[in-house]
Amino acid sequence: MEEEKLKIPSNEEIIEEITRDLEGTCVKDEKQIIEDQDDKFYDVHDNLNEFDKHDDENLEYFDSVDEQKPELNHDNVDEEALKDRELNLSDDDKEKLRTEAEKLKNEGNNLFKLLNYDKAIETYTQGIQTCPLAFDNDRAILYANRAAAKSKCDKKTSAIDDCSKAIELNPKYLKAMLRRAQLYEQDDKLDEALADYQKVLEIDSSNWDALDATRRLPPKIQERNEKLKVEMMGKLKDLGNMILKPFGLSTNNFQMDQDPATGGYSVKFNQNNS
Repeated sequence: MEEEKLKIPSNEEIIEEITRDLEGTCVKDEKQIIEDQDDKFYDVHDNLNEFDKHDDENLEYFDSVDEQKPELNHDNVDEEALKDRELNLSDDDKEKLRTEAEKLKNEGNNLFKLLNYDKAIETYTQGIQTCPLAFDNDRAILYANRAAAKSKCDKKTSAIDDCSKAIELNPKYLKAMLRRAQLYEQDDKLDEALADYQKVLEIDSSNWDALDATRRLPPKIQERNEKLKVEMMGKLKDLGNMILKPFGLSTNNFQMDQDPATGGYSVKFNQNNS
């Protein structure tokens, strides 16, 4: 018995025992390495997805910012800057600038005749930026001419603004007033157009275009107003029916009668209508 307890293992048994433990350790370590690598892969993958997510969000943000950027107005004239410029100008300097602006106006007119409207707009703008503020009539003509060029490029709103500026500088500027009236009419702003045509007649009662418009526009305005009235009444009726429906009623239960003498209305209730 003692001999069995004190039995010393052979070299082969020792090597086998060591090898078995080593093999188990290696297999375990290899599995752990693979698991660790997998974990790292998924961590990187998740991070990349998160990065892509934020990247997409950033791109959406910058796209939204770009959409919100106002369109640059290259026709804009900073009159405050012109005032500051002219503080130190002598009368001779202002006359020289006026002459230069006159040349730009003529150049713009030639471009207009050549149907180069975009370039004409640029040239008129240079003229407006060049002409001193003291010369209202010269600036009014430049604005009116630029409006004409803009109208050819279908920039009605901007052209109307230029006409308004020209009229502000010269309240009796018939050409600018007539052009604005025509632009208003093209833009279906009939009331504004009629008002301008009437102003033209106050200055020139023989103006054919204005005379024709003051006969032609009132029926159109009345027809448009009647259509709007019908549409409005239809919407009010729909709203009334929606409110009355829970009570088992409709607008058909109510009848409106107009008093010929006063023009006022009285409302009658009829239970039988549905």
